[in-house]
Amino acid sequence: MNKISVLLVDDHALVRQGLRALLEAGGDIAVVGEAENGQEAVALAEKTLPDVVLMDLAMPRLNGVNATRQITRRFPSARVLVLSAYGNDDYVTQAMEAGATGYMLKQTAADDLLKAIREVDAGHPFFSPSIAKYLRQQKREATMAGYRARRLTSREVEVLQLVAQGCASKQIATELSISNKTVEKHREHVMYKLDIHSIAGLTRYAIAKGWVEPGPARLEMLP
Repeated sequence: MNKISVLLVDDHALVRQGLRALLEAGGDIAVVGEAENGQEAVALAEKTLPDVVLMDLAMPRLNGVNATRQITRRFPSARVLVLSAYGNDDYVTQAMEAGATGYMLKQTAADDLLKAIREVDAGHPFFSPSIAKYLRQQKREATMAGYRARRLTSREVEVLQLVAQGCASKQIATELSISNKTVEKHREHVMYKLDIHSIAGLTRYAIAKGWVEPGPARLEMLP
């Protein structure tokens, strides 16, 4: 039986030593290299072509997020499983955007690490419970935002475009041949449906959708 080849990446030698002992005790996993920073991880990934890279995030020279991005781009067959002490939203989001297949917290990884590596090697995402909960919430919020956006009427889209172009309510009313009061009502509906409550936020949304061009005047409105 071919063993799962794993590259360990952590800037603490004692942590790597403990991880190596834990993984190799599993019987079906072989540690093919150890790196103490992101630059070394990328170089060793090229040399060893591991099945799974067990990646720390906070490291010198090149952090784990950037190392993950480089490895997943250059070696698509390698799966990256993040093993970090940090589980805040920014770290998780950045790691997933960089191409990580899973994310484990060091504090809770001991019981599930072998299973996580096997799952990630098979191409299946694996997360610590708190990370999985956060990602489910993010997915629900993204789905709700998309649902609300789909519910915009054609008139509401027109109002949103004009608001994002910097038009005042009176200008919008004249442009669309409706009353100021109706313009305000449409804008309230748009803000509710998109859950966006500032002109700058509406402008960012319209630019992201490609409904308006990001001209200099509009960019100045953005924080």
